[in-house]
Amino acid sequence: MPPKILIIDDAHPVMLKKFAQAGFSVTHNEHMSVEEVNACIANYDAVIVRSKILADKKFFDRATRLSCIGRVGAGMETIDIEYAASKKIACYNSPEGNRDAVGEQAIGMLLSLMNNVRKADREVRNYAWDREGNRGIELKNRTVGIIGYGNMGSAFARKLSGFDCKILAYDKYKSNFSDTFVTECNLGTLLNEADIISLHVPQTAETIGMVNRDFINRCAKPIILINTARGKVVETQAVAEGLQNGRIFAAALDVLEYENYNFQDFLTDPMPEAFEYLKTCDNVLLTPHVAGWTVESKEKLSAVLADKIIAHFS
Repeated sequence: MPPKILIIDDAHPVMLKKFAQAGFSVTHNEHMSVEEVNACIANYDAVIVRSKILADKKFFDRATRLSCIGRVGAGMETIDIEYAASKKIACYNSPEGNRDAVGEQAIGMLLSLMNNVRKADREVRNYAWDREGNRGIELKNRTVGIIGYGNMGSAFARKLSGFDCKILAYDKYKSNFSDTFVTECNLGTLLNEADIISLHVPQTAETIGMVNRDFINRCAKPIILINTARGKVVETQAVAEGLQNGRIFAAALDVLEYENYNFQDFLTDPMPEAFEYLKTCDNVLLTPHVAGWTVESKEKLSAVLADKIIAHFS
């Protein structure tokens, strides 16, 4: 019997093609409700998800036939990996598929902030021609600190390599990873030397609220903060305070702690005062969790994950 695969979210045709070529039996229904998924999951050997469902203990207890679960993307916070392992269910993701897109987005947001692009564009549209007020600063000779040196952090470092800046990286779970792109360091050194700090860590119990008032106060210089990782890693109130007191020079936030777990909307209405303050700042860029969300990454994410699932059943 060929493996039965359930795909409950949007999938690029390359995934369906790869599974068909492997001889798998595939059910693809991106419009399935959570209740419908729960009702049929016991019939499948593998399930492919994005962020529609929380794959928790109850979910895995229903999935009596499941051999593996795959997430189209990088973050695994919606999957109880430890409980899955206890049930001998393998967990796969595909960060290789959108690491370049994330690196490019981080570069784009950083250069936009350093050169006042959004502010200048708005002013010119309103017939204001303020060259001196939009004088930028250069990336060359500045120090960029990367926290988390996995797929995303290393891709960002590679994108930075042509800008003649110093790149430091800290990763709590890795060592001896200095290469032609970065110099490994401890967190204290990074906070002491960095002009720019970019976050590339997963959302875990350890990283939630990692960038808080204390973290920002430990930085020796006013920093440009970039978060293309997960919103809950950064406390928005601390960022607002840092902008007000000059500890943060500028911020690029592609993700927010107020996002729903499926990344499709905000959790709160009305939004907190800290967010309302960020909206008023010319030195803040806000995007709706789209780093890594490119035409090319959509295909690569699905292709990489399909290959991992096929290898699992080989």
